[in-house]
Amino acid sequence: MGWGTELWDQYDVIDKHTQSGLDLVEKYVKFVKERTEIEQTYAKLLRNLVKKYALKRGSKEEQECRFTNHQSFLDILNEMNDYAGQREVIAENMMLTICLELTKYLQELKQERKTYLSEAKKAQQSLESSYKQLDSSKKRFEKEWREAEKANLNAEKTDQDINATKADVEKARMLAHMRAHTAEECKNDYASQLQKYNKEQNQFYFSDIPQIFSKLQDMDERRIRKLAEGYVSFADTEKRVMPIIGKCLEGITKAGTNASAEKDSAVLIEQHKSGFERPGDVEFEDYSQGINRASSESSLGTPKGPMELLGKNKTKLWPFSKKSKTSAPEKSMPPVTEDFAHLPPEQRRKKLQQKMDDIGKELQKEMDQSEALEKMRDVYEKNPQMGDPGSLEPQISQTAHNMERLRGELQKYESWLMEAGGRGDTMRSSVNNNSHERFSDDEFDEEEPFAQCTALYNFEGSSEGTIPMQEGEVFAVVEDDKGDGWTRVQRANGDEGYVPTSYIKISPPM
Repeated sequence: MGWGTELWDQYDVIDKHTQSGLDLVEKYVKFVKERTEIEQTYAKLLRNLVKKYALKRGSKEEQECRFTNHQSFLDILNEMNDYAGQREVIAENMMLTICLELTKYLQELKQERKTYLSEAKKAQQSLESSYKQLDSSKKRFEKEWREAEKANLNAEKTDQDINATKADVEKARMLAHMRAHTAEECKNDYASQLQKYNKEQNQFYFSDIPQIFSKLQDMDERRIRKLAEGYVSFADTEKRVMPIIGKCLEGITKAGTNASAEKDSAVLIEQHKSGFERPGDVEFEDYSQGINRASSESSLGTPKGPMELLGKNKTKLWPFSKKSKTSAPEKSMPPVTEDFAHLPPEQRRKKLQQKMDDIGKELQKEMDQSEALEKMRDVYEKNPQMGDPGSLEPQISQTAHNMERLRGELQKYESWLMEAGGRGDTMRSSVNNNSHERFSDDEFDEEEPFAQCTALYNFEGSSEGTIPMQEGEVFAVVEDDKGDGWTRVQRANGDEGYVPTSYIKISPPM
């Protein structure tokens, strides 16, 4: 069953039906657009909410993030930010796969429908024009036939009239003959026009209109299928991001389970325990024995430990003492010193150890820089065309000075740490040992995997100490760039040498 055979006489119905289908596509596109606006607004509100509760740098809350319950809240904010991003993805995909695609397809359908309806109009106009010609020839045949009959009757009447002359009779017969001949021609023209019209009418109703209506049917069915795909895509677009959204929600759940009351209590203890011993019993002062006031005052300080360590700041002894609102903070707090002696013993040890770690890292950097400069000077001495060795002397001297200064500071903090009851000699030895271990090729090969690099360009490697390479060739990175622009690499066959760092792309070790 098809429109061309079953609905051959329902042009107006087909016209309205196809227009209604296009209107539905347009309505669906508007619906999806409004949905995308809702998603975008929702995502924007979520991002603003996350931003509102996010921590600011240097704030008090940022310092509290070492506690698991605070960090879990930050994790939740991050997951919500990712969740908002997925809502934006939904909006973007709906706009691309539904709105834009259907809008473009709708324009094509409108043009296609217009073309088919125009073809139907033209076919109808052609048939109407043929019918007018048929009607005109029919009326002409009818008129001429009446005139011929009239002329024939007049000729018979003249022939029977005794008063009519032979010339009158001949004239009447000639006129009747002419009229009959004209009527015959009109009859033949009418028959020809009728045959032509019937042929065109048959072509119109059995070929032209069925073909056009079948094309409109095919167009409308394609529209329905395309619209159905848009309906399915509406759900699939969100389904595709559901796994990611699920991971965001799982991340929020994990953040909740990561909050540990025991760990946070341990962190609080680790951060703030002073290391002081608890005060001993206060001795009884017997004034009846004549003990003077001075000796009694001195006896108040007999408990060893916290009273002596705290000095004048005796209010620290009482855990529930309140800060005075009238006194200035700088008067109530002890002055900050370089050796952190103003801190309780445990906190002082931590600060000193942290300071030593920082100095150790800085010293290691200087040692790396020093070795890189020495190697660069060695390369320049062997290959003068690559650079002047003397130009490196100021940097080498400055690096040596920095290393000496840092070693002095490290030794100073070590002594303070030992004074505070820590073990500082292990830090210095570990730094020194690391410096030897770092630059021992044999041990480096055993302990750490090599990174790989790929040559981006050809390099001749004509200078001493360098190694040639071809674009695409893969090497093992034996030694990173120390700031001189050269990286030491090794081939699979064991050949080693320096290549320009800018000529290679380094990949992490496998």
